[in-house]
Amino acid sequence: METTTAMSKDQLVTRRQFVMGSGAAVAVLGFQSAFAQRVRVDPNEFQPIPIAIPNFVPGGPSDGDIGAGVSQVITNNLKRSGFFAPIDPAAFVERITDSDKPPQFQNWKTLNAQALVVGRTTRQNDGRLKAEFRLWDVTSGQQLAGQSYVTAPEFWRRIAHIISDQIYERMTGEKGYFDSRVVFVDETGPSERRVKRLALMDQDGANVRYLTRGSDLVLTPRFSPTSQEITYMEFGQGDPKVYLFNIETGQRETVGNFPGMSFSPRFSPDGQHIIMSLQQGGNSNLFVMDLRSKSMTRLTDTPAIDTSPSYAPDGSRLCFESDRGGKPQIYVMPAQGGPAQRISFGDGSYSTPVWSPRGDYIAFTKQGGGQFAIGIMKSDGSGERILTSGFHNEGPTFAPNGRVVMFFRDPGGNSGPSLYTVDISGRNEQRVPTPGFASDPAWSPLLS
Repeated sequence: METTTAMSKDQLVTRRQFVMGSGAAVAVLGFQSAFAQRVRVDPNEFQPIPIAIPNFVPGGPSDGDIGAGVSQVITNNLKRSGFFAPIDPAAFVERITDSDKPPQFQNWKTLNAQALVVGRTTRQNDGRLKAEFRLWDVTSGQQLAGQSYVTAPEFWRRIAHIISDQIYERMTGEKGYFDSRVVFVDETGPSERRVKRLALMDQDGANVRYLTRGSDLVLTPRFSPTSQEITYMEFGQGDPKVYLFNIETGQRETVGNFPGMSFSPRFSPDGQHIIMSLQQGGNSNLFVMDLRSKSMTRLTDTPAIDTSPSYAPDGSRLCFESDRGGKPQIYVMPAQGGPAQRISFGDGSYSTPVWSPRGDYIAFTKQGGGQFAIGIMKSDGSGERILTSGFHNEGPTFAPNGRVVMFFRDPGGNSGPSLYTVDISGRNEQRVPTPGFASDPAWSPLLS
C-alpha cells in the first residue's frame, strides 16, 4: 500500500494530510452495487449486513491497544449506522496475524459474514502511527478497498472514523458521515439554575471540548460549511446577540451591533453570509449579513415572527418558520428575498426547519396533541414523514450525508435533555452519549 505521511498538533489536521494512497482500493467490482441496492430497499424489509472486524494486528509490542481501539471504533460506527451487523469476535474461528495475506474465506463464510475488515497498526521509528486496512468481500474473495495512514498517535480515533467512512461508502454506495463533529449546548445543574455551555465532540460522543465557560446562556450553535467557525446566540449583558466563534483560535466576535434581539443564526452554503432573525417590537424579520463587508440586507418585512432560517445546499432558496398565517408553519422563499410559499399543512404547528445537505428534504419539529415530533418533508411540502415522536423532541440537524437526523429530547421534570439520532427512514433511533444533559445539536460537514 502507498502512504503519505502527516504531522499535526491539532485535531483539525486535514484528511488529505492523513493519506492519499490507495493500493488496490479501486477494485470495487459488483459488490458495491449489490450492497447499494440492499440499502435502498424498503426499510421494513432491510436486514443489516453481517461484517467481521477483528482487532487490527499490532506491528509491535506497544501497538496492541491502539489496534484494538481502532477496530472497536469502526465496529461501533458501523453498528450505530443501522446498516451493519458486526459479528461477535467470540465467534471468530480464524485469528488474523498478517493483514497483508488473504484470509481463509471459508472460515468467515461459516459465520455468514458478507464482508471482512482486517488491519494493522504500527508505531514508526519517528513515533508516528501507521494504520492500514483492507476490506474484503467474503463471497468472492475480492479486496474492495485498502488504505494506509500515517499521523500522530493521538489521532487514532480520527483514522478509525475515516476508515469507517470508506467501508460505509464502498458497501452502501452512500457517502459516510463518521469523520465529522457535533457542536451542542452542554447543560448541567438543576432545571431552575441550569448552566449552558457550548461544547464540541466527535459525532460518536468522544473528544468532548468546551468552548464557553457557562457564565452566559448560549443557544442554537451552527457550523460554517467552509471553515472552522461556529455562529450562535448568547444572552449576555443587554439584548441577546449573535456571535462568531473560531474553533482554532478560540476568538469570538459579535455579528453586528443591532438594537433589539438577534437570534437563530445560520451560515450560507458559501460561508460568506449569516442569516438571522432581528426582533423589532413585537415581530421579527429575516436579515442576512455579508461577513466581508458587514452590510445587512432585509429579506422579510411582515408584522409576524419570522425565524429559524436555513439555506438550501445550492444557496438558491431558504426555508424558515413564520406565524404569519396564525400559527408557526414552514415557508420557502428565494434566498435573495421575495414571495414566500407555505409548504406545511398538517395538523399542529411546525418549527426549526433545516435543509438536508442532499437538498432532498427539510427536517422540522412538529407540535400537536401534546406531542413533539421530528419529521421530514420534501421542499414542496410533499412526502411528510414523522421519524419519531414523544413528549418533547426538538432541534433536528442532518448528518453530512443527509441520511441521519440528530435531535434532542427532554422528558421534563428534574431530568434534562439528551441527544438522539434516527435514520431518515424512521428506523434505528439511537441515543448519543454526552457527559451530561445536552441540547441544540448541529452537525458539521465532513472534515476535509
